[in-house]
Amino acid sequence: MLISLTVGKVDAGVAVLLTEDKRLIEFPSILLPPSITSGSIVDITVSRNLASEAAAQKSFQTLQSSILSTYGQQSPTPPVIRCRNATQTSVVLEWDPIELATAEVRSLSLYRNGSKAGNIPKPMEMTSTKMSGLAVDTEYNFQLILRTSAGVYNSEKLTVRTHKMTDLSGITVTPGMMAPPLRESLTGAVDRIGAKMAENVRIDTTHFVCMEGRGREWEKAVEMNIPVVRPEWVEGCEREGRIVGVRGYYLNADPKLRQVGQGVGLQQSPQRQQQQSRGSQGPESPVPNNQLPNRSRQDIQTPTSANNLRATTQPPPSPSPSEGGSPAPPPPAKDTPKGEPDAQLSPSESIASEPVSPEAPSHSTSTDHIDQQPYQNLKPAAEEGSGTSPRPEDNASMVDVAL
Repeated sequence: MLISLTVGKVDAGVAVLLTEDKRLIEFPSILLPPSITSGSIVDITVSRNLASEAAAQKSFQTLQSSILSTYGQQSPTPPVIRCRNATQTSVVLEWDPIELATAEVRSLSLYRNGSKAGNIPKPMEMTSTKMSGLAVDTEYNFQLILRTSAGVYNSEKLTVRTHKMTDLSGITVTPGMMAPPLRESLTGAVDRIGAKMAENVRIDTTHFVCMEGRGREWEKAVEMNIPVVRPEWVEGCEREGRIVGVRGYYLNADPKLRQVGQGVGLQQSPQRQQQQSRGSQGPESPVPNNQLPNRSRQDIQTPTSANNLRATTQPPPSPSPSEGGSPAPPPPAKDTPKGEPDAQLSPSESIASEPVSPEAPSHSTSTDHIDQQPYQNLKPAAEEGSGTSPRPEDNASMVDVAL
């Protein structure tokens, strides 16, 4: 198509062309011949280039297909969360690596019971986390929410229940420096309580058991704030049938801090149990003198007086004529020198009992009703000049005291 136009005005960038019906057309002046001035007539031929148009259309379709195959076929996948381990107060959660396709991650958040617990740092690298400070034997719901440039993707809700105090299946022990026999014993104890053993420190390791605080695994456990305890802690859990505190089982802890429960009490000797039962029933009933065992008077101790305590020593009985031998002189007093006042003892000290006359009545074993008799009538046979001393009655040979 040929069109004739009249040049009206020529500027540096645009020329004004006039049609036959006096319509204005702005035309780039750079496309006009250099000698064109106002009033010149130019002929312009216009035609459609079908070949170029087809090539451009084909190129456009190819670009659209490439964009679709690259960005439209795959999309980010929702996270898949699961429980790796649970204890009485903590839960270890893990999930598969995040698949973003061509999208970009914005954040990965963990929700507990519908409330945001926090964001996962480095979501493209971390695939597990540990939730501590939970309540014992309590049910919790956990969910991961992934926010990307392609949208928001939520995981399924995971229900986890923390263990009871008697459930030891959640304990994961990592052994450290110890002797081989002790390690074998530890392995057996861990198997018996239903716990797990891990050779290396992991995120689900609950306790690090060793005898010496050194080594790479020990350093890692300290860095991860994992309790470092002695092997006796596992034995305590097995003995008690429940998880016990770690305070008394640290490497440098005082063994007195270890709490003794019912499991230990059942293993006490019958004598210890008998003493505990007596203490709970109150003071003992009086015991007759004839039921006391024959002991030396020097081995029997009387309770001390709060105001004035005297230390005396009872001489041993002299042998009878039938047994042979001569009467032995009384031994000198060791605690109180002659001519000096009697020594004053504190209530915590013990003194020898004082003899009483053979006619003295039987006394109770209670320490509150002992009538101590002065050393008056009984004298050794050597002082009286006789060859033998009378044998005291079995029932009144000494004062009754609490052993």
